[in-house]
Amino acid sequence: MEYTTLGRTGITVSRFGLGTMVLGAWGNTDLAACERIVNTALDRGVNLIDTADMYGDGENEGIVGAAIRGRRDDVVLCTKFHHPVGDHDDPNRRGNSRRWIMTAVDDSLRRLDVDHIDLYQAHRPDPTVAIDETVDALTDLVRAGKIRAWGTSTFPAEDLVEAHWAAERRGAIGPHTEQPPYSVLCRGIERDVLPTVRRHGMGALAWSPLSGGWLTGKYRRSEPAPAGSRGETNPDHFDGGNEAKFAAVERLQAIADEAGLLLTHLALAFAVEHPAVATALIGPRTEAQLDELLGAADIRLGDDILDAIDDVVAPGTTINASDVGWVPPGLDRARRRR
Repeated sequence: MEYTTLGRTGITVSRFGLGTMVLGAWGNTDLAACERIVNTALDRGVNLIDTADMYGDGENEGIVGAAIRGRRDDVVLCTKFHHPVGDHDDPNRRGNSRRWIMTAVDDSLRRLDVDHIDLYQAHRPDPTVAIDETVDALTDLVRAGKIRAWGTSTFPAEDLVEAHWAAERRGAIGPHTEQPPYSVLCRGIERDVLPTVRRHGMGALAWSPLSGGWLTGKYRRSEPAPAGSRGETNPDHFDGGNEAKFAAVERLQAIADEAGLLLTHLALAFAVEHPAVATALIGPRTEAQLDELLGAADIRLGDDILDAIDDVVAPGTTINASDVGWVPPGLDRARRRR
């Protein structure tokens, strides 16, 4: 496993991090197996573990906390806030306000059973809250020792810039990281987010480098999604009829075959090839999947392969805009029309 520094934090992270969303209620419900996956990843050199308070309504943080008990110092522990946790309609128990951040961080610390979080991330932008308030609240958490660094997830470039401006104006701490969606099929962030990340000395943690399973090659035209796949478990969020994706995956499979690589390894190696990306998050549901994905740890792609990938999906191109994971509020009908 290779390692790099996470932006300018001074924190060293593994080339691949473990995303744990599908451990627990949203995927593998065998809790003992989930803990084995976490510990096997750590044994194999992964040191960054990423969760969120909303995954399984808090259950996922509990799984991660139990798994790392006794080896906390080996882990760069990342979690997120923003979405509501649990089934409720309370508008004050969500978002990026100081009121909610201060409650959410204590809830996460309790579920994780730790005294600090290494990277605390705003899971999505919150246009109802002044960025100054969010920046100030997270700065206070850093200075209180509850978190070591803070970041964002799926923020557009302009919001990252505004956060840094707000921090500079207020003598506060700007975001250290951004966690964007990034894969061969979802390259839009190459236009603005990743250049902004580099300009401000941030580190990027890429989520969904396998594009929700598309880049495993397991989806086929006119065939049902395999049992247990995200295409089966989350059909409302799966574009199974996307002809452009099927065509792209077929061409990428040919590139991988010619290079003697698994398609998953090609996709993961691509995600960490960009100089702004510190780590790509893998999200195995089983121990076998973890073993396969970690086989990409020592693969580097040459210019010939990268050029061939560019011919399939041009730099800066996202095949399905829904893969970005966030819709700017400016696209809302009420904001576009008088």
